[in-house]
Amino acid sequence: MANGKKSKVADAIFAGGGIGGVSIPDSALCGAITEFVRDTATELLFNHSSRVYFFGALAGQKRGLTVNRELLYAATMFHDVGLMPSHSSADLRFEVDGANAARDFLRGHNVDPSDIEKVWAGIALHTTPGVPEFMHPVIALTTAGVEMDVLGLTYDQYADDIREAVVSAFPRTTKFKEDIIQAFYEGIKHKPGTTFGNVKADVIADKEPHFHRGNFCSVIRCSGWNG
Repeated sequence: MANGKKSKVADAIFAGGGIGGVSIPDSALCGAITEFVRDTATELLFNHSSRVYFFGALAGQKRGLTVNRELLYAATMFHDVGLMPSHSSADLRFEVDGANAARDFLRGHNVDPSDIEKVWAGIALHTTPGVPEFMHPVIALTTAGVEMDVLGLTYDQYADDIREAVVSAFPRTTKFKEDIIQAFYEGIKHKPGTTFGNVKADVIADKEPHFHRGNFCSVIRCSGWNG
């Protein structure tokens, strides 16, 4: 098991309770996903990913979107698995590592290939703002959940009791903002080049003051073309 255990509230939610009309699907697949991520990720990331699921599903209700919650659960729970050493490649974006881990897992559970690709895209694109919101609900709501739990972009759109219920079930650390930035850094510091063109370059720059991030204009000017 990951560091720590789910709270009693979280156990009740998994058993069939809910928050704001949202619960974790009581299916064999979701049970297997929960077990895998609890055993793979840190407690920090397990709880964060669980909150992302709830905030994403609640965002779907607000937007009037219909989503397969098993697939949304898969995408949200796996979205940061690529930060873990056991699933981190040497040269791929951590988002792609997590997406690949989810794809392999879901193939092992005979999930339809077209559904697997929705989950894959939801994970791979969750740090690419401005695009997922226009895509399939699994993709859009994975990013919506991340943007709420990490960035707080839609914080005021959730009632206090809803936010408190989600955090009671899956607690934030007392210094979550700094803890999650550190977790991002630990997961990507060995491959800073993979942050080119995405928001995680900001994490490397925050932790390494002398970091020189890639520059899109420099790539154009240094290409082999004459003109």
